[in-house]
Amino acid sequence: MDIIFEKAAKIRLVIFDVDGVLTDGSLFLDADGQEYKAFYARDGLGMKMLQSTGVIIAIITARSSPVVKQRMDSLGIEHVFQGQLDKLVAFKQLIAKLKLEPQQVAYVGDDLIDISVMLEVGLAVAVGDAHALTIKHSHWQTPAIGGRGAAREVCELIMQAQGTFQSELSKFGIINDR
Repeated sequence: MDIIFEKAAKIRLVIFDVDGVLTDGSLFLDADGQEYKAFYARDGLGMKMLQSTGVIIAIITARSSPVVKQRMDSLGIEHVFQGQLDKLVAFKQLIAKLKLEPQQVAYVGDDLIDISVMLEVGLAVAVGDAHALTIKHSHWQTPAIGGRGAAREVCELIMQAQGTFQSELSKFGIINDR
């Protein structure tokens, strides 16, 4: 775990996939084709906490959905790339725009489409129920599954590695939690 903390300490940007990472991967469609997704509130709080420490959060997802834009807007996430079948293109555009090196980036994925970016970043994370090849190409696998706390675990890992977790907890009146 020490090597994971070393990698996490360098992270300035975390990129999350959506389906299977921020959701459980289920796609709910009504008869009119309206799409619904369920996001886990605890993941959202972890993302907001991490952002308040100065770490940037971005989204790169293959699907396009107004629901994703709405949720990311509510979390204050401005870098949202939807409809990205080649996620590596969006990744390269994003790090160039933000003037970051790949080793300063963490990517959280769950399926084969995520591996191309995972191979480029400093910290590649697979959620607990990720595809076996995605896990094989990750540095770390979250205990939690996608859409049920995996994003929160990534955010807390990075804050712990960067020494900012306790200051975030203190905002909730939690002092010296170990």
